[in-house]
Amino acid sequence: MWIAPDLAATVAAIVDTGSLDGAARALRITPSAVSQRLRTLEGQLGRVLVVRSKPARATEAGAVVVRLARQYAVLGHDAGVELGLEGPGRMHVPIAVNSDSLATWFLPALEPIVRAHDISLELHRDDQDRTIALLEAGTVTAAVTSQRDPIAGCVVTALGATVYEPVASPAFVERWFPAGSSLDALSSAPVLDYDRTDDLQSQWLAERGVDPSRPPRHYVPASEDYATAIRLGFAWGLLPPMQSQAALETGRLVRLDGPHVSVPLYWQQWNLRSPLLSDIREAVVAAARAALEPA
Repeated sequence: MWIAPDLAATVAAIVDTGSLDGAARALRITPSAVSQRLRTLEGQLGRVLVVRSKPARATEAGAVVVRLARQYAVLGHDAGVELGLEGPGRMHVPIAVNSDSLATWFLPALEPIVRAHDISLELHRDDQDRTIALLEAGTVTAAVTSQRDPIAGCVVTALGATVYEPVASPAFVERWFPAGSSLDALSSAPVLDYDRTDDLQSQWLAERGVDPSRPPRHYVPASEDYATAIRLGFAWGLLPPMQSQAALETGRLVRLDGPHVSVPLYWQQWNLRSPLLSDIREAVVAAARAALEPA
């Protein structure tokens, strides 16, 4: 069954804005027209596409339609430009990226894209283990992810690996690790997590033979603020060199005993022949491979 682009775009607008009224404003039609389009498509497909909650959200079937709507938009944009029927226009490009990449190399990677293309970027920040869910749901067109295997309809490119080292401030080391970061000291020294889903420090502790549930924890859910909290002596934590090297060289941070952690990253995007998506991929891959370690 062929799904009309305007009907698919309506479902995407409802999900993006969180309501039928918001979709009406975005599409510049009446709320009743939005409701009618949604009923029409749900009737055609025999599926509920949107849960009428606050905010409205896509069902599993609705997520497929949202993804299709975004693909229609990309292909329509590229075709119009290539045929000379319209100017480039302002293309909306949602991308999912993990916090540490966003705070270090990712934004500079997109700078030439913003200069070369008339686009509106929407960056969704999440853990590298969870950005793939945004791609599967059709929320984004591409994602920086730790998932190597491509999801349906996507292609994967290896970016490299983010290396994390255990670090702490000199004052923190003097207080909690005066004789070194022994297992007993690690069991009682405060540790810093990004949020309650961040298990990087817990994995490091477990590999050292420490029960991760024993140390007290702080949570700082922003990459730069996380690094600042470590420099201020709140706790020890794992940082990539781009956030720790300068402080290590000046003595504001001290590297702890123990192995580093390497997290391979990948770029997944829809498998579409799109000049715009190709340009974005090339820019991201080049910047990542210059900033990250080989996987």
